[in-house]
Amino acid sequence: MKDPRIKEMAEVLVNYSTRVKQNDVVLISTSGVSSLPLVKEIYALCIRKGAKYVEYDFSIPDINRLFYCNAGKKQISYFPQHKLDFIKQVTVFIGIGSSENSMVMAQADQDAMITHAKVMRPVLDWRVKNTRWVVTRFPTQGAAQEARMSLDEYEDYLFSSCCIDWREESRKQSKLKKLMDRTEKVRITSSDTNLVFSIKGLKSIKCDGRFNIPDGEVFTAPVRDSVEGYITYNCPSLYQGKEFNDVRFEFAQGEIVKASATASSKSLNRILDTDEGSRYIGEFAIGVNPKINVPMRNTLFDEKIFGSIHLTPGQCYEDCENGNHSAVHWDLVKILTGDGEIWFDDILIQKDGLFVHQSLLDLNPGE
Repeated sequence: MKDPRIKEMAEVLVNYSTRVKQNDVVLISTSGVSSLPLVKEIYALCIRKGAKYVEYDFSIPDINRLFYCNAGKKQISYFPQHKLDFIKQVTVFIGIGSSENSMVMAQADQDAMITHAKVMRPVLDWRVKNTRWVVTRFPTQGAAQEARMSLDEYEDYLFSSCCIDWREESRKQSKLKKLMDRTEKVRITSSDTNLVFSIKGLKSIKCDGRFNIPDGEVFTAPVRDSVEGYITYNCPSLYQGKEFNDVRFEFAQGEIVKASATASSKSLNRILDTDEGSRYIGEFAIGVNPKINVPMRNTLFDEKIFGSIHLTPGQCYEDCENGNHSAVHWDLVKILTGDGEIWFDDILIQKDGLFVHQSLLDLNPGE
């Protein structure tokens, strides 16, 4: 029997997130083949809405791993011009992750992955800047295992956090955005965390289901050289096929001057040495999805955990440009639930993962 929530999710992606209309050129791009039921629903809906052309592609992570493990320098550095030529015709991009094994790249050549990411950057940049895009995940047994859930539990968790009233969430987020826009100094305190930085002059952005599903954050960027102090992230993070735990950064004048992670410090520092911008912060965000409350080893979900923040080494977003540019953009998450405070200009706005500022109380789950 077809799960009706798949159709509901397709409607969110097509009707709300990307607003597909007549004469659009749509690219549905998915990693793994498990997402076929969702691809079919999206494809049919785009056709019914009058899209001029709908392309779909499936990439296979195990085949991609073969490339990184076997390709020579010329192959790694080759730029596929046809991909850029096609993406320049695309008006809507819908990306779906449905990998069965999040660790498929664990033994792949990390340097090759970093180099290839730099080579492919023009395609990503064009897609982000010039299409109505959204990325999402489809439930798989592998993802459920990573989340420490049964597949049924994981499906319930995923669909409940994706298929919500995004217009209402957008209304609530506007209040946090308004407060962030007039804030100059941010202070975050928690276990092994004491950070101070400025967001003066950098506007904040609502993440209300337009680009990510699930969504649920309000982000900005720190003034590039203003970050001082230290932070230890308490969410596991998968990046370039490796798992990183207890990542700890120390900052001086905005730069990560010391970085460590349990059993992974060498790999961590290699990523941070990708380029000049990878040791500076490109994003600061507060997670506000009311249906996401536990880490799942999946950044798209974990960065939206209600009561969390993420402070992101690497590339900033054009919408809140702080001058930091990098091939890296790594959303590392710190959960403050039960342990932590966020202060805006010496005013406490969140304590132990719940908003306490009067204007933000209805953002709290159940309010």
